[in-house]
Amino acid sequence: MRKIFLLFTVCLLSFTSYSQEVNWLSFDEAIQAQKKNGKPIFMDAYTAWCGPCKMLDKNTFQDPAIAELINTKYNAVKFDAEGTEVINYKGQQYTNPDYDSNRKGRNATHEFTRFLNIPGYPSMVVFDKDLNVNDVIVGYKTPEELSPLL
Repeated sequence: MRKIFLLFTVCLLSFTSYSQEVNWLSFDEAIQAQKKNGKPIFMDAYTAWCGPCKMLDKNTFQDPAIAELINTKYNAVKFDAEGTEVINYKGQQYTNPDYDSNRKGRNATHEFTRFLNIPGYPSMVVFDKDLNVNDVIVGYKTPEELSPLL
């Protein structure tokens, strides 16, 4: 009986530890959500080829405490810094006109990435309620390192 209880507890803990995920939005969706809930925006600027970006996704954003913290305090945005998303920010539209869908690996840098002066990947950008850049967190962070910065 004790073994069954132990097995049940381990299974339950495994399930609950992975049940919390960050609710990622597009930038436009986050702006709309911000108008309703007043939360600042947390943006993860990443690229498809970036190893530390993938580690941030796997090790940090999958951490239940980090996911809960981000979901509670922010409207979260996942932004491909070399992607094709059209960004509308403070009356200006930003695109990636040099994007090449046939290119493998690195691609052209998005205009919004350049506008924000993203220094490297991954970078996490926090926008306040007026959509001003409040903070830029550069580089891979473990859950323990990121938590106090949020």
